[in-house]
Amino acid sequence: MVNVYTNGMVSLYFTKRSDMQTIQKAEQLNIRASAEQKAKLAEAARIQNMNVSQFVLSKSLDAAEEVIADQRLIRVSKEEYDWLLAKLEEPPKEIPALRELFSRPSVFES
Repeated sequence: MVNVYTNGMVSLYFTKRSDMQTIQKAEQLNIRASAEQKAKLAEAARIQNMNVSQFVLSKSLDAAEEVIADQRLIRVSKEEYDWLLAKLEEPPKEIPALRELFSRPSVFES
């Protein structure tokens, strides 16, 4: 499944994670929580028709994906995006020193 999100900026396309219940799990993750925290997680899990483990794993993976995406995605305005596309479409600049460097044998070649 592909989701499309727009927020007044460039659209983001990504596929949704597969259903976690169908994935074989071999690793174990343990956490400590207060009674109040555990009760809150249990209530939220019940509302979502999940057990606490499913709920915590699901929400933790959502948060992890967001953290990772924040490090991999660069959000730009439409004007900045259009400028970048225009720059990418320009013909390459001739740099004589670079051409001369690439004409030499590589230090990895014998």
